[in-house]
Amino acid sequence: MPVPFKHWGTLFSQTFPPKSKFSVDQIPDLSGRVFIVTGGNAGVGYETTKALLEHNGKVYMASRDKTRVQTAVASLKEATGKEAIFLELDLSSLESVRKAAQEFLSKEKELHVLFNNAGVMMPPIDRLTTEGYDLQFGTNVLGHYYFTELLIPALLAGKETSPDGHARVITTSSSGSYMGPLLWDTFTDGPVRRKTSPDNLYFSSKLGNAIVARQVAQRYGDKGIISISCNPGNLKSDLQRYMSPFGRWILYTFILYPASNGALTQLWGGLMPETIQHNGQFLIPWARVGRTVDAAYDAEVGDRLWNWLQEQVTKFEQTSKQA
Repeated sequence: MPVPFKHWGTLFSQTFPPKSKFSVDQIPDLSGRVFIVTGGNAGVGYETTKALLEHNGKVYMASRDKTRVQTAVASLKEATGKEAIFLELDLSSLESVRKAAQEFLSKEKELHVLFNNAGVMMPPIDRLTTEGYDLQFGTNVLGHYYFTELLIPALLAGKETSPDGHARVITTSSSGSYMGPLLWDTFTDGPVRRKTSPDNLYFSSKLGNAIVARQVAQRYGDKGIISISCNPGNLKSDLQRYMSPFGRWILYTFILYPASNGALTQLWGGLMPETIQHNGQFLIPWARVGRTVDAAYDAEVGDRLWNWLQEQVTKFEQTSKQA
């Protein structure tokens, strides 16, 4: 799907952003604060976890592959002297999402910041979630929505001991949010989805991330929860694993930045006092306030997507009780 002309300038400025005015050295001491980073074992998630550990945060690395997590935990301990905690989470399975939330809540009463960072990009079209949703929308949007909702009690408790009186949810969207509409008929498998390219399904999911993040801000903001989405930038990470070798070469040679750059924007949104005033907004590289497409701010679109997500979770929970 071609990029709409009106977004060309915006995307160019985010592809080649100015030098960041924020660095990890500005992060305050995080002693006593609890964090979850989904997909924290690689890429931007790894760099985010590293920065949190370096500043004395207690970090749960929520990922599905225990072997890869163990490798990441060992690497982080060597680099920081601190140890991240493995939380088994497969966002493509609502049952796994529920179990992960239950496990966390059995160990912690408070959560100060949830980094909804994990994602899948452009897998083969036949890949679906456990419940039969499009793998990208089911993982990137539905899984994170359910995980966030289950953790709201811990976030509400976390705001009480947070230095600024707020808990935060930082959701990783991308520049893909500018590249296409929300494709309602592709959330579940069917003829329309099968005729849709994996890249357009990805763009739809990233717009979905921005929409849901704004809905969380509107629904929980008066309770002390800050919710922000962000484009972390064009980065070298595992997300490109489904691309062709030539496509990866082009990106790595001319466009992509180190994953540590990508962590800057979500760390700024999740930790710094000035970003409290940006509840419901969209951050752009590197650590700046921007704006995504109008659909992300459309109340009717937001309500419709939120209601659809609630319906899917309700259906899952009812089915689970009957099993």
